[in-house]
Amino acid sequence: MKQRTLWSAVLVAGLTVSGCGSATRTAPSPAGSGTSSKLVVWDWKSGDATAASYIEKAKADFAKKHPDVTVEFVAQPFDQYYTLLGTAIQSSTGPDVMLFNGGGQLRDRVDALLPIDEYVAEDRQRLAGWDAFSKDGKVYAAPVTLQGHPIYYNKEVYEKAGLDPAKPPATWDELMTDCAAVKKAGKSCFALGNKEGFGIQFFLSGLGSGVLTPQEYDDWIAGKRDWTSPHVKQIFTLWKDVNDKGYNNPGANSTAMFNDSWAIFQSGKAANVIGLMSDIGHWKDFGEFLPPDKIGVMPAPVVTDGATPSLAYDGGIGYGVAKWTKDPKLAADLVRSLTSTEALTAFYAKAGAIASDTTIDASQSGPAAGAIVSAIKGGKPALHVALSSKTLDLMGRVSQKLLSGSLTVDKAMDQMAAADKAS
Repeated sequence: MKQRTLWSAVLVAGLTVSGCGSATRTAPSPAGSGTSSKLVVWDWKSGDATAASYIEKAKADFAKKHPDVTVEFVAQPFDQYYTLLGTAIQSSTGPDVMLFNGGGQLRDRVDALLPIDEYVAEDRQRLAGWDAFSKDGKVYAAPVTLQGHPIYYNKEVYEKAGLDPAKPPATWDELMTDCAAVKKAGKSCFALGNKEGFGIQFFLSGLGSGVLTPQEYDDWIAGKRDWTSPHVKQIFTLWKDVNDKGYNNPGANSTAMFNDSWAIFQSGKAANVIGLMSDIGHWKDFGEFLPPDKIGVMPAPVVTDGATPSLAYDGGIGYGVAKWTKDPKLAADLVRSLTSTEALTAFYAKAGAIASDTTIDASQSGPAAGAIVSAIKGGKPALHVALSSKTLDLMGRVSQKLLSGSLTVDKAMDQMAAADKAS
């Protein structure tokens, strides 16, 4: 999930974690410190308490094969990770193994990575989500999680608004009718955090399959995007309309997605949220505040005749091997340990991540997780993941202006078309 694409450009020192101990604020390990007896990993997960057992299992698996090799995990701040990584990449002396979000964040940086196809061939059938970590037919990272954008709804809020939670809206008109009832009951229809410009990514991918025809959807993923299409324009029009009608929480442009928007939903102040399926802002997190049987998952409401709602998901996060590592096979072995069944099982159990390992049974984790898992088979890649990081940057700024009323949808489409073409 997680996951998912844009971060701050402020450069600060990271969090250094040796093994799985508590994190302390210090400068990162020197770039290029990996040797035949030591590997350095950069990520933003290893310092999390929910990832501790996952890292322990991965390290134990690696130690069985390479008992004399030390592994150092450096957990960087999430919101500054790609800035820190960019500095290391520019000097061509960074960590041996790096964590990436699937899609543009990885594809924009493949010049700094080694293709790992030859090392992970045995894992291709067991793991899902490879496409998000591939470019031009080559694999540059192995998926750890699957990340997607389910539409969650709070059944208790639906009930209090006089709605039937067993029958969530199947069409956009039904959704707008339900939103009006929710607003009348004193709640927000959607919890939205767009302070960083992330909200539009979730809206596009979470609801897009109900707007685009199947052919338009497939063309978009394949890079044949038509920003003059009425259906593409309609997605951004709906984005603006929902806010104009007062169906979002107040101040969406000043509300952080991580984690303020999730708090709005799980506190019962909003009926719906387009969340994640792994890591954060997902079924397990929400289940700590809401009864699991009160957390619903709905398909995208149909807007366009002929649209086929589907779960938008991809490989979420994955580890890749730096081009400058001194021993590529050794680093790739560590990647394989980080995606081993035992390690990923621990990650799923503790963090609630929908792991990339298809042999792990996640269907018994409650109704919401079960609904997500059952939708994976018919799912499609997330629309926003097909865009470059620069295009996503612009889309975030455009989305904020649409909510504030300082930009028209037509002008927004012109800007998006130009940015997508340039990238």
